[in-house]
Amino acid sequence: MTTKRVLLVKCLIIMVQFFFIKYGAKAQVAKVAISTQASSAAFPLVSNQVAAAIYIDKRDAEVVNIAANALKDDLKLVTGTSAKVNNSGKITSPFCVLIGTLGQSELIDKLVLQKKIKTAGVTGKWETFSISIADHPLPGVKQALVVMGSDPRGTAFGVFELSKLIGVSPWYWWADVQPASKKEIYVQGGMVSNPPAVKYRGIFLNDEDWGLQPWAAKTLEPETDDIGPKTYTRIFELLLRLKANLIWPAMHPSTKAFYHYPGNEKAAADYSIVVGSSHAEPMLRNNVSEWTKNRGAFNYLTNKDAVHQYWEDRVKESKNNDAVYTVGMRGVHDSGMEGVKSVKEAIPLLEGIIEDQRKLLQKYINPNPAAVPQVFTVYKEVLDIYDGGIKLPEDITLVWPDDNYGYIQRLNNEKENSRAGGSGVYYHASYWGRPHDYLWLSTTHPGLIREEMMKAYQTKSDRLWVLNVGDIKPSEYNMQLFLDMAYQTKPFEESSYTKVHLQNWASDIFGPENASQIAEVLWKYYQLAFDRKPEFMGWSQTEPTTKTSYTAYNHFYYGDEAQRRIDQYEGLTAAVKALRTQIKAKDADAFYQLVYYPVVGASLMNKKFLYRDKAMWYTKQNRTSAADYASLSKQAYEDIVKETQYYNNGLSGGKWKGMMSMSPRNLPVYQTPDLPATTIDQAAVWNIAPEGFIRPDSSLVKGPGFVLPAFNRFANKRYFVDVFLSTDKVLEWKAETESWIKLSQSSGKLEPQFGKREHRIWVSIDWAKANQKSGQITFTANGTRRTVHVDLSTEDSYLDIPATAFSRKVDHGIQQWSLLKDLGHTGQSLMALPLVGVQIPDMKVTGSLKNNAYVEYDFNTAAATNPEITIYTLPTHPLNNNYRMRYAVEVDGNAYQVMDFKTQGRSEEWKQNVLSNSATKKLKLDPLNPGKHTLRIYMIDPGVILDRIILDFGGLKSGYSYGLLAPVSL
Repeated sequence: MTTKRVLLVKCLIIMVQFFFIKYGAKAQVAKVAISTQASSAAFPLVSNQVAAAIYIDKRDAEVVNIAANALKDDLKLVTGTSAKVNNSGKITSPFCVLIGTLGQSELIDKLVLQKKIKTAGVTGKWETFSISIADHPLPGVKQALVVMGSDPRGTAFGVFELSKLIGVSPWYWWADVQPASKKEIYVQGGMVSNPPAVKYRGIFLNDEDWGLQPWAAKTLEPETDDIGPKTYTRIFELLLRLKANLIWPAMHPSTKAFYHYPGNEKAAADYSIVVGSSHAEPMLRNNVSEWTKNRGAFNYLTNKDAVHQYWEDRVKESKNNDAVYTVGMRGVHDSGMEGVKSVKEAIPLLEGIIEDQRKLLQKYINPNPAAVPQVFTVYKEVLDIYDGGIKLPEDITLVWPDDNYGYIQRLNNEKENSRAGGSGVYYHASYWGRPHDYLWLSTTHPGLIREEMMKAYQTKSDRLWVLNVGDIKPSEYNMQLFLDMAYQTKPFEESSYTKVHLQNWASDIFGPENASQIAEVLWKYYQLAFDRKPEFMGWSQTEPTTKTSYTAYNHFYYGDEAQRRIDQYEGLTAAVKALRTQIKAKDADAFYQLVYYPVVGASLMNKKFLYRDKAMWYTKQNRTSAADYASLSKQAYEDIVKETQYYNNGLSGGKWKGMMSMSPRNLPVYQTPDLPATTIDQAAVWNIAPEGFIRPDSSLVKGPGFVLPAFNRFANKRYFVDVFLSTDKVLEWKAETESWIKLSQSSGKLEPQFGKREHRIWVSIDWAKANQKSGQITFTANGTRRTVHVDLSTEDSYLDIPATAFSRKVDHGIQQWSLLKDLGHTGQSLMALPLVGVQIPDMKVTGSLKNNAYVEYDFNTAAATNPEITIYTLPTHPLNNNYRMRYAVEVDGNAYQVMDFKTQGRSEEWKQNVLSNSATKKLKLDPLNPGKHTLRIYMIDPGVILDRIILDFGGLKSGYSYGLLAPVSL
């Protein structure tokens, strides 16, 4: 085709597009429906064991050819029927699938010129597509299913959307998700996609030393002994199926640089994947692999020529790539820039470095460097340099990182919102570093991901989103959630949609019949990990690495806080084991990877430590059952070993051999539990341990007997008493008490067998019969007795109030404490909104909060008291550098106190915050008279997330969920 003819065709296409945009005959159907039944308007994609032929233009991008052939394979996978892909330009099938890019496919352009398909909503858009049915579009063609893209990636996304609609999951290869079989497939309706919400959306392969790299090297492509083209091809296909477009390649010492293997670069080009590099790898260079000792110091002050040449070589090599260049400079790996001692010294040097880097882009890629995508990631010490006043070209995209634990450190202020380059986010679902790694399981709460990333989007950080996914597995759901949100944020505007998304994901993979149960199990799995990640259960830290210690979960109060956590995990384990028997055979491997292994693994890690703790504590109480708990702790470790061996060797015929490590970096938390010696004095024969009793000189020993915590009519709690053996003899016991004291069990037989050495009796009060202030329970066994005193009280020892259980909520203008569903330790929380358009009160000037939104909580005291209030918030960071993390507390209209939980750097306070997903502030109140009182919490800074409030009237005991995070003292 001559140049003049090409120009003429393009002009005609533009005219036709304008006509359709303005005068289109009728709006397209907003949805594509798939059926296994024929109908008059439906397109027969597969009918009577014949698949519609697939046609593409050979001049279209290679990614279109890849997607078309993937569709062919997907049809075979679903129906067993093969389709043919044809790029000859000759169409001979009466029913065909026409795939192409607007302006690049002569086939598609012809349909546009003949007004057979509409271009409204596609023309001039980024990565957009339409799927439509055209009747008699070409001579000899009765009907065509047309997939048209605004650009090659848009076309590929359209094809993979069709694959998804017929039942092929994006995870068909990476998680062995098998589609439901269909003999016939008919397509109805049509759709035009919206442009992606975020322009560049992708993942960072990181910390791959214990999973992705050894698996790729030994299992998938031993010919390279590394993560090479075969692995990247599979990753790039996954990204396209998830409608993502960006990769930050693996870069640890175990992996050679992305550009080391020419096939990697070609695969990225073929799959139309944009290649970038992490915060520590400027100009697409993998310093760990490529900056060798013979190059000298990685120092731009003392070795500028070598560093500059190093960057120039890569820019020349990558000039034909679709790439996003990281500018700036840090150390060789994840460390500060060499040669400078302060921010003041770093700023002019970094400004010069960026100027030199942009000159390279100008020289080799585009005379206008602003046209070349560039990012500046303000990670760790770079944020201090940025805040120090570095002059950064306006077209460079700022990338805001989270704090490595899911809380974004900072977002745009008003001035930054006007930058031409916009901004983006680098977020973690996997991390190596202080205070502790989480590289084993993927447990970042979906509600947190949604809240933080939607906060970023609403404050205009929408140019680039990158998720650190570690090895990809087992971060499958977190990865899909993140990328789905990056692609279309609209559904996620409502916080309640997160649960809907999880259930939809489970339904797409396992079918609707089990979706709700699977989603419920996974949600509880994330919720329990939000309280404490499995990797953090050893109460150890890293950088420097410390030994494991006993947990802060209380075994003696709060109904046995530790046992309640064990019971919750036991319930999840029972649920996944039951589901495993119900799952279809074709889904067995996918279920194991996506549900069973992570849930069971998290459960076992918790049991390993909590049972170890029980072994220690119960040894001190002289219980022979201590040995049982030591055995359970050891068994939990051995079961993790067994399940991990199956993941690597038995799952999917050994496909994932080397992928799953149960001990990344061999940190102490993953090792065999350090169990106490369980030496028991058998002369005691038996004893009891009421709730609150820790050791014989405990304060809850009263004269010759014990005493339970006081019962309160309004709290209506129950407490336990444990009866246990201290000998290897069979022992019968019984309990007697008043009629108003209810026991879950009044007699029993203890035996020196596993699981039978102790009984837990629950004590509660029948308040309709309670006419005394105290009573007692008498336990008798082996000719001896033990007495437990039961006291009734009108006073609460403490109140635990979910933030959402407010008495009143008063908004002020657009300011409000807004309900945030499905996030928080109590299941939901209150968030200070809005995120934009809020005027920050100047506390020093006005001293007044009369214009601030607030929530109130009414409470009663039976006696004079001066309680301590603990406010729990999620450990979010200030929205931008104009804010802090403030709220104000007021009781009964008295003077308010401003609380601020903003942390500095990686302080000890911040470490404890992210390990527990809580930031706490305490306030001791002045004495309160008996009667009704009102606690008021004012909103000050936007983005504060209020989780719960505890009022301690003097009876609060230490525990993980109740104030202190240190273990119970002996």
